[in-house]
Amino acid sequence: MATFILRRIAVMVLTALCLTFIVFTLTNLGPNLEKIAKTQGNARMSDADVASWLAGHGYMRPLPVKYGEWLGVLPGYVIETPAGVRGRCFGDAAEIPPGAPRFCGVLQGDWGNSTVFREPVADIVATRLGLTAKLMFWVMVLMVPSALLIGVLAGMREGSRTDRTLSTVSILSTATPEYVSGVILIAVFASSAVGLKWFKGTATSAMDHATFENFFLPVLTIALYGMGYIARMTRASMAEVMTAQYIRTARLKGVSFRNVVLKHALRNALIAPFTVIMLQFPWLLNGVVIVETLFNYKGFGWTLVQAAGNNDVELLLGVSVVSVIVVLVTQLISDIGYVWLNPRISVA
Repeated sequence: MATFILRRIAVMVLTALCLTFIVFTLTNLGPNLEKIAKTQGNARMSDADVASWLAGHGYMRPLPVKYGEWLGVLPGYVIETPAGVRGRCFGDAAEIPPGAPRFCGVLQGDWGNSTVFREPVADIVATRLGLTAKLMFWVMVLMVPSALLIGVLAGMREGSRTDRTLSTVSILSTATPEYVSGVILIAVFASSAVGLKWFKGTATSAMDHATFENFFLPVLTIALYGMGYIARMTRASMAEVMTAQYIRTARLKGVSFRNVVLKHALRNALIAPFTVIMLQFPWLLNGVVIVETLFNYKGFGWTLVQAAGNNDVELLLGVSVVSVIVVLVTQLISDIGYVWLNPRISVA
């Protein structure tokens, strides 16, 4: 197991380097760099002025060199300017400051500064990631147990009325987009037009202090969408397990139906849904931007859209790094969970 984990970590590192290099390449294309120059400099710059500005800020050097500096494995650039020097690691100065670091990249904890929010990228990512993590936690608390319960109840007796009813509910919840269910929930439970003002229609106040009143609707909107998919996978897996030979043998030996389900079928039935559950974390991290926008909850997905829409390269790269890490870590946990749920699965 230890060898397997180490090998997977090595693959994760290589994958992360490849993915971040692709994102870095896309964000450093010519049109993006021109937009950065005109946004940070002057919107009426000529082509010569744009090229001069980009050269003076280290954008015109070879792409692998810039990536190595951003990563922190190559020393940051130092460029002479009419006013002194400009360095990646110390900014503008009359001369190189004493004790200025040579390396200042992601590996050193320096993620750069956001050109839109005018704050360090690391602080923005940490704050927004914390807000989305709070949302993710309560969504998982509501979604996973409910989905597993629905799936197990539907799969225990395949073809029964309970199975058909719960399967229909699961399909409807998955087929309804978040922006539709969110609008319906707001209109019914938060709008004064209907009269049921049980909850608040926005979750802005939940960023500072989450309560049942201001946080339940966005949590329910996301949970409803993901619940059906997990429930369907659980139902299919449970129905397959219930037809296995060892389940029939247990029933013939007189084991109660309840014990057959809980002690024999449930653990094997959770193998397939476990992967689906782990895949919810990357989706919740980046895919809930519609819900965050609908309820005005400024989390990680909202930040990603703001960075992409405003060509905030440093923030976009920081968000991409976190997204890649979350995806790779959840895949590793999923593989380890396979072995725990089913020891017959080999990791060699």
